[in-house]
Amino acid sequence: MTHYYRYKWSVALKCAGAGTALALLVLPWNRYASLAIGLGFACGIANTLAIMRGSERLAEAGNPVVFGLSSLLRLAGFSIVAAALAARGPWWSLGPFLAGFFFPLAAYVWVASREIRQTD
Repeated sequence: MTHYYRYKWSVALKCAGAGTALALLVLPWNRYASLAIGLGFACGIANTLAIMRGSERLAEAGNPVVFGLSSLLRLAGFSIVAAALAARGPWWSLGPFLAGFFFPLAAYVWVASREIRQTD
């Protein structure tokens, strides 16, 4: 479990840095795309950490109902952010938001799979 906690926060901090750098890199060309990327990364990091915490609680308490309800509420909340971003600005802003949203989860999966392959 020590590897889990170390990778959890390591990936979150690296993704925050990558999201900030990417948003600042895009800023001179398109402010709204930069905002969408930044919000996507922020929501993605929060979602990834919430998924991990929900999984920890599920492993500890074994209550799948609470895990399912928290997942639905989280999905609804982040969907509202994405919809508001696309409704307020250009329709294509959903693309950078979703790219930023799923990047932290994909990064954690990649790091965890590398760790699993190295320990085998």
